[in-house]
Amino acid sequence: MLDESESYLWPDALPAQRAAQVSQSEVVHIYPRRGAVPTDLWQQLLEKATRQIGVLVYGGLFLPEFNHRWVPTLREKALAGAQVELLFGDPEGKHIAERGNDEGIGAAMSSKILNALAFYKELRDLDTVGIYYHDTILYNSIYRFDDEMLVNTHLYGTPAAYAPVLHLRRIGGAELFDNYVASFKQVLGKKRAVWPEH
Repeated sequence: MLDESESYLWPDALPAQRAAQVSQSEVVHIYPRRGAVPTDLWQQLLEKATRQIGVLVYGGLFLPEFNHRWVPTLREKALAGAQVELLFGDPEGKHIAERGNDEGIGAAMSSKILNALAFYKELRDLDTVGIYYHDTILYNSIYRFDDEMLVNTHLYGTPAAYAPVLHLRRIGGAELFDNYVASFKQVLGKKRAVWPEH
């Protein structure tokens, strides 16, 4: 009724050891790098989602660039009532500059973000879509599709495409999925609109 798991509402309901065991069951698969994630999995997860779609990245340019159905499907989902929240790194933010320097690409990181946003302009007038900037340290890129998610972990000085990805599925009483949701919500609390007039 509250659209929250039992572990979120009552985090102490399960003994710690049992909660840790259940959380292991939330891991569907581990990919050694983002490029190893099957290309059609991103679209499959998006097409199955009906309620909540969330993306937390710095740029995430690969999604709309290599999947021409990505943005149109987001639009369809939003028009059908799904809440879509897209968080991109602030091109003028200090953490974007640091990440660009760490990866040896300098200001190209900001350009990637602006390039990615050009794909999403057709979503900016939809009531159930929020497109925001954030200026936070991105420990993980998070791609949420209702009760499944892909978490692209980050490695210092390494492009996200070469870092591991966890495929998670929410299980009641477990903690892993909900911990990433909580992280997403914290960043959402520091957002600013990309297009304030919308």
